[in-house]
Amino acid sequence: MRGLNGYLSITMEILYLLIPLAVVLISGAVALLFWAVKNGQFEDLEGPAHRILWDDDEAATLREIREQAQRSPDSQGRSRKENRHF
Repeated sequence: MRGLNGYLSITMEILYLLIPLAVVLISGAVALLFWAVKNGQFEDLEGPAHRILWDDDEAATLREIREQAQRSPDSQGRSRKENRHF
């Protein structure tokens, strides 16, 4: 039975490496998710899908409208970028 105990010992020791490694990887994934949300990566999910169907002139007009809306202050005098909570 000595061989079986040695196998279990190695199996248990690898957990000391795998568990912290899993925690580090999950922490990195969560940090990347928060970074993406903070930088606006999920703000316009439909735009790129619809943009391919629009004419260039119409897309340019919509882009100008969106940029103007971001520059104009809201009812409290803040720009849209200042309204982000993250």
